[in-house]
Amino acid sequence: MTSTAVATGWELRSLLKSAGELELSLHEVAVRPPGADEVVLRVEGAPISPSDLGLLLGPADLTTASLGGSAEAPVLTFRVPPAALPRAKARLDQSMPVGNEGAGTVIAAGSSAHAQSLLGRMVAVVGGAMYTQYVTVKAADCLLLPEGTTAAEGAASFVNPLTALGMVETMRREGHTALVHTAAASNLGQMLNRICLADGIGLVNIVRNEEQAELLRAAGARYVCNSAAPGFLDALTEALFATGATLAFDAVGGGKLAGQILSAMEAAIARTPAPYSRYGSAIRKQVYIYGSLDFGPTEITRNFGMAWGMGGWLLFPFLGTLPLADVQRLRARVVAELKTTFVSHYTKVVSLREMLQPENLAVYAQRATGQKFLVDPSKLG
Repeated sequence: MTSTAVATGWELRSLLKSAGELELSLHEVAVRPPGADEVVLRVEGAPISPSDLGLLLGPADLTTASLGGSAEAPVLTFRVPPAALPRAKARLDQSMPVGNEGAGTVIAAGSSAHAQSLLGRMVAVVGGAMYTQYVTVKAADCLLLPEGTTAAEGAASFVNPLTALGMVETMRREGHTALVHTAAASNLGQMLNRICLADGIGLVNIVRNEEQAELLRAAGARYVCNSAAPGFLDALTEALFATGATLAFDAVGGGKLAGQILSAMEAAIARTPAPYSRYGSAIRKQVYIYGSLDFGPTEITRNFGMAWGMGGWLLFPFLGTLPLADVQRLRARVVAELKTTFVSHYTKVVSLREMLQPENLAVYAQRATGQKFLVDPSKLG
C-alpha cells in the first residue's frame, strides 16, 4: 500500500486567556510529513474522558457558553472566574491541542521497517492531541490493533484499560488482596469489575444510585454499595469485612466519601479480635484519589487509627515506575481482551464541529456515568 499525502487538517484547540475567557475553536493546521520512524494517522475515534475535560474546559464557567465563529469554524467561549486564573497560570494565552488518546488508520509512513509495517493498519495512540483529523506520531508509540478492530473499539485502548490494570498491579505490589472502587459503574469501573471477576480478586463497587448498582450486579459484581442508600456505611463495612479490602481508588475526590471508606475499613478490621491499641489497627489502609468528579474539599473524620494513607494516583507516573516488560505485559492483555474485558460503550458519536455545539457539551461535560461521547474527527459534521 502506498502512502496518502495530506497537507492540512482540522484540529480542536483550547485557549485560556489571561483576560478571563476560555475559547474552544477549530484550526486548520499543517500535517507534518513522517520521519523515518514515524507515521501519519487519520484519527477516526477519540473518547471524551474526564481526563480530557480538565484541559478542554479548565476552570470555565459552563453556564456562560457563547457560540460564535462560522459554520465551518465555530468558536465556543466561556467566562472564567478571576480567582481560578492564578491556578492555571502555566497555560494562559497558549492555544493547546486536546485529546489524550484515539485510534485510526495509518495513511503515511516513514522509511523504517516498523513504520512501513503499520501502513494501512488500524492502530491506537496516546498522544495528547487526538481531537484532530491527522496526527504524526512515532511508530513505536502505536498500538497495533487486531485485524477487524474498528476505530470505535480501539479508541480507548490506553487510559481506561491501563488504569484498571494499574489499580490491580498497585494492589499486588503494595501487599493488598482486594479493592474498593468508586464511581464504579463507569466504563473504567466495568472494566475493573471484569478484571477482578476473571482474576479472582475481591472488589467492592461504590455507586451513586440503584440503577448503576443493578447494572453492575447484572454484570456479575458481588459487592455493590449505593452511597445514596440508607445504611450505606453498614453495607460498605459488611463488604469490606467479607473481602478484606484495604485499598481504595476514588474517582470522586471531594466530599466525605474517601474518609468514609477509611472509617469503614477500620470498622471491618475491628471485627476480628486483636489486642487493644489506642493507635487503632496496625493494618495499613490506603485510599488513592485519581479523579475529581467533586471539586470540593476532601473531608475526613479521623476515626480510623494511625495506619492509613491518602494520596493521589495517576496512570502515567505509575507506569513510569514499572519495568518495560511489565508495561508490555499489560498492553498485551489489553490487545488480547479488547472486545471483551476492555470494551467501551458510547452514547453518542460526534464530529469535531459537533463537539462545539452547546447542547452536546452540556451532556459530555457532566462527566456522568453512562454518557460517554466518542469523537470521530475524520468527519467534520
